[in-house]
This record gives sequence, C-alpha cells and structure tokens, in this order.
Amino acid sequence: MKVDTIAVVGSGLMGRGIAYAAVAGGYRTFLHDVSMEALERARRQVRADLDEGRARGKIAAGDADAAGERLRLEPDLDRAVAEAGFVIEAVPEQIALKLSVFARLDEACGEGVVLASNTSSLSVTEIAAATRRPGRVIGMHFFNPVPKMKLIEIVRGLETSEEAVGLTQTVARGMGKETVVVRESPGFITSRINAMIGNEAFFMLEEGVASARDIDKALKLGLNHPMGPFELVDLVGLDTRLSVLEFLHRTLGEKYRPAPLLVQHVKAGRLGKKVGRGVYEYARED
Repeated sequence: MKVDTIAVVGSGLMGRGIAYAAVAGGYRTFLHDVSMEALERARRQVRADLDEGRARGKIAAGDADAAGERLRLEPDLDRAVAEAGFVIEAVPEQIALKLSVFARLDEACGEGVVLASNTSSLSVTEIAAATRRPGRVIGMHFFNPVPKMKLIEIVRGLETSEEAVGLTQTVARGMGKETVVVRESPGFITSRINAMIGNEAFFMLEEGVASARDIDKALKLGLNHPMGPFELVDLVGLDTRLSVLEFLHRTLGEKYRPAPLLVQHVKAGRLGKKVGRGVYEYARED
C-alpha cells in the first residue's frame, strides 16, 4: 500500500511538528483541530519551520514553498480523514480522550487505513481495543521538537500486524526519520529512561544539591546530553511529564514516584514554555 495523503489529528505542539514532517516529506497533509484559531497558529509555525529549514540550507526554497502548499487545515474530522491513507493522532496524553478519538477515527476511516497514536507512554493495545481494526493500530512516538529530532519509536500493541509496522516504517522514512520498533511496555524505551532522569533532577534540586542551571550544564557538558533535564521538561511541559510519571508509578512501581517539587510546580501552574514559566521563565507563546 502506497501512502500519499496523511491526516494529523490535533494541532498542538506535537501535531504541528508532525504536520511539518509530513509536508516536508512530500505528503499531502490534512491537519485537524476543532479550533480554526489553533489551526492558523499551526500553519504559521509550519511555515516558520520551513523558512528556518530553507535558511539553514536543509530545504531548497522551491521545496519549502511546495511543502507549505501541501498543508490543508480542516476543522471537520470526517473531511480531514476522508482522503487519508494514514492517520496520526496527536491529541493530549489522556487515555479517555485517545479512546474517544480512535473510536471516531475507526468509524470515519477506510478499512485499510492505519491509525497511529503519538503517545509517549500509553497502551497501544488499550487504544486499539476502541476500534474494530486492532491489527492496524500502532504507536508512533515522535520527539519534540519534531522538525529537528530524527527518531520515531514505533510501538506495536498485542495485535498490531507486521503489515502495519512495515507501512509505518515506510511513512517515517518518507518524513526523513529513523525508527526503532518497540514491544508495548510502560514508557517504551525513551520515556521510561528520560522520565527517571528528569524526576531525579527534581529530587536533586529539591535537596539543594545544585541549581537548576548547574544540573542542566552538568548533563550537557558532562554526559553530552543536547539539553539539560530542566530545559527539556520546560519544553515538553511539566504537566505532560507528571502525567507520564504517574502512569509509570502505577505500572512500574515506587522508583517512578513523582518528585514533590515537580508536583508543586504543576499545581502552581508552572507548566513550561507554553505558559511562559516552568523551572525557568520565558516570553509567553501566542
């Protein structure tokens, strides 16, 4: 099966990044959100990412313009997925919401369409059970920021077929990404390890071991991490990180209990760059 049209459901930080990767990879792309205002913000960000790629010599000027033309904004879900050969869900990391979205996608999409969830930790098997096509439901975990991060974790649920895995690998390669295939388990590879690193950083900050900036600096210069744990959590969202840790704590035990200081930050509304304040302070996003 050849895919030339992709639908991305959800136009937040990850959804618009996935839409960028899709159009840059040559796919005609429908981006869905219930809010036209959110969709227009997403279009502006995709355009900005294409312009940055052109400025850095990663994308030719004509290719960047052509990629921008491949993006279609669609607030109606049925119309957004009507022509898609492959659908990627990128709604918030809440299992009830994802189950609802996948039940709707199952009704709206053609029988052969693969439905992929951009989940960082939730059960692909549970999500697939909301559909009548569990063999064609798969996890497709992108990394933030999507335009710059090369990896996609492909997560197979209990009934995910080899055909769905192969098609997902082909779509990912078309986006210029590298892949690893993971058997479903809590947190997969990266979220499981990264959540523990970030959580330990909060424990260290709470204990006064070092400042946030020095902890970040130590991991960047001493362990060659591209970002420090606090820079990263501010980028992905402290609420998102807390949700992942709570899930890992429930499924894998006490070593993933969220640090009290992280919980306090979330309760205080310090959710990261998206609100202008997390561990650090930022100019608030539009």
